[in-house]
This record gives sequence, structure tokens and C-alpha cells, in this order.
Amino acid sequence: MSSLFPALTDGPAERSEMGVPPDEVWGRAALRFGERSLTYGALSGAAGAVAARVAGAGRVAVWATPELETAVAVAGALLAGVAAVPLNPKSGGKELAHIVSDSAPAAVLTAPGAELPPELAHLTRIEVDAGARAASGAVGDGAACDGDPALVVYTSGTTGPPKGAVIPRRALAATLDALADAWQWTGDDVLVQGLPLFHVHGLVLGVLGPLRRGGSVRHLGRFSTEGVARELNDGATMLFGVPTMYHRIAEALPDDPGLAKALGRARLLVSGSAALPVHDHERILAATGRRVIERYGMTETLMNTSVRADGEPRAGTVGVPLPGVELRLVEDDGTELTALDGESVGEIQVRGPNLFTEYLNRPDATAAAFTADGWFRTGDMAVREADGYVRIVGRKATDLIKSGGYKIGAGEIENALLEHPGVREAAVTGEPDPDLGERIVAWIVPADPGSPPALEELAGHVARRLAPHKRPRVVRYLDALPRNDMGKIMKRALVADA
Repeated sequence: MSSLFPALTDGPAERSEMGVPPDEVWGRAALRFGERSLTYGALSGAAGAVAARVAGAGRVAVWATPELETAVAVAGALLAGVAAVPLNPKSGGKELAHIVSDSAPAAVLTAPGAELPPELAHLTRIEVDAGARAASGAVGDGAACDGDPALVVYTSGTTGPPKGAVIPRRALAATLDALADAWQWTGDDVLVQGLPLFHVHGLVLGVLGPLRRGGSVRHLGRFSTEGVARELNDGATMLFGVPTMYHRIAEALPDDPGLAKALGRARLLVSGSAALPVHDHERILAATGRRVIERYGMTETLMNTSVRADGEPRAGTVGVPLPGVELRLVEDDGTELTALDGESVGEIQVRGPNLFTEYLNRPDATAAAFTADGWFRTGDMAVREADGYVRIVGRKATDLIKSGGYKIGAGEIENALLEHPGVREAAVTGEPDPDLGERIVAWIVPADPGSPPALEELAGHVARRLAPHKRPRVVRYLDALPRNDMGKIMKRALVADA
């Protein structure tokens, strides 16, 4: 297999394949975290030094703080052909102990002086030196095979202990090259992001993506609208974020014309990891003239679909399947749903080179995740339009509500609720009902806690926009919705507290 990162190889021939003079690639900015940065030449040296230290290891853990050293550590492991296991620094002791026991890393890579929890004390510690230089000729990952593990990324563990999804090198290459096609992503692009680096979005798309293209990434460390505006005004061309970040942008825009102007300069605004409410889409478009595009992926599949840069950006959709990805919707009994009417709901199943190979040490879970003919069961429910655009309506386990004989996706009701001026945040779940089977419950964070909108008002609002059978039958008011590190609403926590 050719190198995952042509711009980091030690030979000018590989860098010439990128279409620019080798010396120009070597001198380009690759990574910037705050005031600290590395060119491709410097990153090649630092990552090569890591590669030399971990060569031959089966797996290495990476203490994935939002720092330059995390990116160097993962790049170094991949250059050595060694699988990296990103660790969330906010994980609790029990979860960390499980992940370390399950993945059995040979060492943990950290920034110098990082304080590690006791659950990692038994691991060999390797401090990453961002200023190190590998010996000439030491860098290069061309000997690694397509199917070799590149990353082991642990799922959130909502239904039990986290499972380690083994992501092969071919999946990284396939996803990043498919996104380059869909987004017209080149080495001239400069990406700004402030995402966690223990997750696919921030690490694979947000760091490895620019490195594969020979472009640049500027990580904010901590997301802020001021940081976004600063980087876009200083030449950044792309912004990656999650809905919480875009919501903060939408909230700030009315009072910050400089932010609107900066966003208007971006070539591409991309949101992912959860659905971006239509209301926020519209507010950002109105203020900036730019549309946010969405894409759809999972830890186990990397990226499956996206709105294309040269396609029609439709709020509330995640576009069309990426090159190389097969996607189908199926009924509860596994029958393929052929209706492309924008209304018929089915579970998304995907197949292609972007898929993980297994759950580490869990052959039972791996077998259950796939059909006999190799389709991965995502657990996500969606509808498809006549032209192939996909609109996700929620998770099968928590967002599909069967009420009065209808299959209803929570997502479209949440979007409708967010259009009400009295609603700041909204989530929708189902709960048992002796007559309907399930009744629709709206969890509302009111814009004015002292005067929350009444159930009757919200039900009528939804019924007028969607259909009467999709109106909420119960409303519960909260000060805030429970969210995880990626901004996703944790609906199991809502239901548990009901």
C-alpha cells in the first residue's frame, strides 16, 4: 500500500506526486495549535522519531489532549504501521481501566509533563518531543498493508462497556479520498477546528484529513467564535464543527458582524456528529450567505454520505453516499426498502472499504453487527428522496417512535420545535402508551424559563408544520439537555430520569 501521508515521506518522489515541488511541500505549515506549529518537514522528523520508538509494537495508547503532541503521536504510530488507541482525557477511571485492559497497549504516548490517571500507571510512558528529528530515511509507511489496523476507537458504551472498533488503514484512505472528491479538498485548503482528538471527527477528518491532502490544520484548543473568526480572516478556508458549535455561532451572529463576514469567506462549512437543527442552518445562511453542509458517519464506518461541495446543500439532509460506499434502507424484517419518497423510514445499512474490521476481542458483537452478505447495521433510521439524498430521523433504539401505527422519527419533530420562538433546546423521545403504543414526549429548554410555552401551543405548532400524529402528547421542561463531549443529546439519560 502507498503511504497514508505522502507529504510526510522522506523521499521527494512521493511528495512530487502531490503536484507541487517537493521543497514547497516540505516547507508548508502542517499543524498549528495556538502559537505552536510544525511544517511538514518538522512534522516528518518528529513523527519519524515517534515511529522509531514504537516500531514493532502491536498497539500504543495516545493520551489525546488537544495539543500538538497528540497529532504527532498518532502520525508517528501510523508511520510505524502501529495501531493507535486514542484515550479521552475526560474518561472516568472505570472506563479507562476497561479500555486499557481490553486493548493491551504496549505504551502510552503523551505530551511532556502530562498528568496521567492511576489506571495508566503500569504502562510504559513515552513523552512525545515535537522538536525531535528522525534519522534520514527512517520515515515511511509504505510497507504497511491495507487491512492492517490503524486505529482502535472505543464507542460510547451506551449499552454496556465501550467496544473497540478496529479501523484498518484502507478505511482511513478510502474515507479521506472520498471526502476529497466530495468536498474538492486539496493541499491548498486550511482547516480550522476545535474538536476533541479522541474521536473520529476531530482526529481522522480534522487532523489526518489535512495531512493526507498536504494541507494545513489550525486547532483552536478550545472552540470559540472569536477563534473561528480570527482563523478564517487569516486565510483558513474550511471549518469543521458539531451542532453545539454552530448553534453558538448562530447565537453570536446578530451582534457580531465581523463573525458573519469571516464565515462568508470560508470555502466550506461542515457540521457533523449529530444533526444540525434547520433553524440554525437558516440563521447562519441569512447572516453569512453561506450554507453549512452536513455529512454522516460513525466510528465503525467512518464517513458514509455527504452533501457535495458542487451539490445542492439542503438543510436537514446528509447528502448522498460517498464514492465507494453502498447504502440501503431496510424494514424491520431486513427487506430492502425501495421507496424513495422522503417519507418511508428504514434502517441504514452500509457496505464498502470505509468499514471497520471488528470489535476488538468481541467476535459475538462483530457478527451481530453485520448481515450475512456483509452489510453493517448502523442502527440509524432515515428516509431517502427521489434523487438519493438521505435524511436521518434518529437512532433505532432511542429516536424511532411507533405511535398510532406510524413510524415517526424524533429528529423532524425536534427541528419543528426549535422553530418555536419559546424553545431554546429540544429533544423528543417516546414512552409507553396503552392506546397509541408509544406517545411522543418533548423535552424542552425554554427560551424564557419564567414563561415556558404550554403543551397545547407546542402541539399545535408541530401539527401545523408536520402532521397531527407527530405532535407531542407530553412536555417536560429542563434547565439544560444532557450532552456528551461531542454535543450529542444523551436520550437514555432523559428516559432514565423520567
